[in-house]
Parts: sequence; structure tokens; C-alpha cells
Amino acid sequence: MGHREDLLEGAKKCLVEKGFARTTARDIVNASGANLASIGYHYGSKDALLIQAFIRLAEEWGDAVTPDVTGEGGTLDRFTSVWEGILGRQDQFTAMWAASTEIALAPDRMPELAAMLSASEGEGRRGLVALFTGIPEEDLGEDDVRTLGALYQAMLTGVMLQWRFNPETAATAADLTEGMRRLAGALTPGTRPKPAPEAAPEAAPEA
Repeated sequence: MGHREDLLEGAKKCLVEKGFARTTARDIVNASGANLASIGYHYGSKDALLIQAFIRLAEEWGDAVTPDVTGEGGTLDRFTSVWEGILGRQDQFTAMWAASTEIALAPDRMPELAAMLSASEGEGRRGLVALFTGIPEEDLGEDDVRTLGALYQAMLTGVMLQWRFNPETAATAADLTEGMRRLAGALTPGTRPKPAPEAAPEAAPEA
């Protein structure tokens, strides 16, 4: 590998071990075997390098989940399969979610990193839509990314936070699928569950 790839691998290692805020340029240099000047030459800044490292981790996450996904795009079977793949690997990618949460919860502490991560979120949303729907990324329109992508991103972020805070009560793939089924039913005319009939009043006792 050249210095550029060495730096990227070193930055990935630092993200996993220390997160965004505690990783210094010197940490990346020590982890990669490159030199300080090469960070600026290849990536412009330490923050830009860390964002590229985060994107690479996210791509590796997607590559790990995708092969096991089954079911026709847009069906509950595929919805379940995607979540099983995600949650089945959540321990493997805990550090990536921790790094993302770190910036999301304190963007004012790392404004440049937050801005860079925000600028790259469209790429992440596009990948999520493709994962859940089975539609190739290149065939998705900007409206798909803006709407479906935002929805899937919100779901993914919320579920990962649940697992980070309390794995024992966090939603499972089955929980999410049943929740989606109920939501779809409630929003579809003619399929909303009917309220239970009120109990008949008890007859007054005879005198």
C-alpha cells in the first residue's frame, strides 16, 4: 500500500480505538507508519482524513450486511432480513456507530467534522435505500435519497442508539418488522384495526 492507503487504514484503526475527538494527527501517523506531511498532501487535513476513514468503515459495514440479505425489494421479508443482518453485526461495528454518535450529539464541539459528515450523508442514504429496496444505487433518484433515504437513516440511527444505551430492551428485527406491519396497516384505508366493542352496561340488580 502507498502512503494514502496507509493513512486511511491508520485513521480507521484510530477511529475504532479512540473516536473522532480523541484522535490526533500524531495518532494516525503512529498507526499508519506514514508522516505528518503526508496527511496534508493526500487528504488536506486530519479531519478530512477521518471523514474518509469513517466512510470506508460504513462501506465495509454495508459490504458485510448485503450478501446475506434475502427477500424481494420493498417487502417485509426483505425488511426483516436487512435488520437481521444489521443487528447480527452490531457488535462488530460498535465503534463506527459510537464515532457517528459522538459527532451527532455534540456538533458544536467539532463543527468542521460535523459539516464534512453532513456533506457525505447523501451517499449513506443512497446505500440504505438500495439495501432495503434492492434497487441499484445508480438507478435511484434524488427524491428517493431525500425521502426514503432520510427515513431509513432515521430508523437506523434510532435503533443503533437503542442498542448502545440498553441492548436488553432494544428493538429486534422481529419487533421492527411487526411495528412496520402495524404502521402500514394503520395508514392504509380500510385496513385500520377496528376498536374493541364497548362492554354492555351491567343490568341493575332486581329489588
